[in-house]
Amino acid sequence: MQVKSRHHLRSDAVSALEDTLEAQLGVSPEGDAYERVEFEDTDWEVVLIDGEPQVAYFDEEPFLTVRGANAYDPDKRLVTVDAGAVSFVSDGADVMRPGITEATDDISPDDLVVIAEESHGKVLAVGRARVDGTEMAGDEGKVVDSLHHVGDDLYEFTG
Repeated sequence: MQVKSRHHLRSDAVSALEDTLEAQLGVSPEGDAYERVEFEDTDWEVVLIDGEPQVAYFDEEPFLTVRGANAYDPDKRLVTVDAGAVSFVSDGADVMRPGITEATDDISPDDLVVIAEESHGKVLAVGRARVDGTEMAGDEGKVVDSLHHVGDDLYEFTG
């Protein structure tokens, strides 16, 4: 991914970003340098925190990247999948009900969510919920659209 521009965030933008992530995910990122990066060939916009791509904008909404979620361990908007779903989710597949073992009840349709595997809690992907968290687990149906996953261009980007 070719970088188009990068600039440091002002302190008020950093505060707004931190407040949003605290409200969404219950995490408080801490860093000395926050840089926003835009790319030539993609709509991704990323915020580097101390040089690490830990926040991305999905439809103008800031949210943790897979790397950011693994660094800060969110406890809100969390969908957990079983071992059978790991390879599919890691490859960018949307999340289906049968693979879900649990989901936090703070999830509403269209919310950005973090998708983690159940055995070690490692985050595999970020997606957009189609249903409430209380309706995630079940026998059939797609419930989360994958937006970013382990191994994609955003995951592989290094500041």
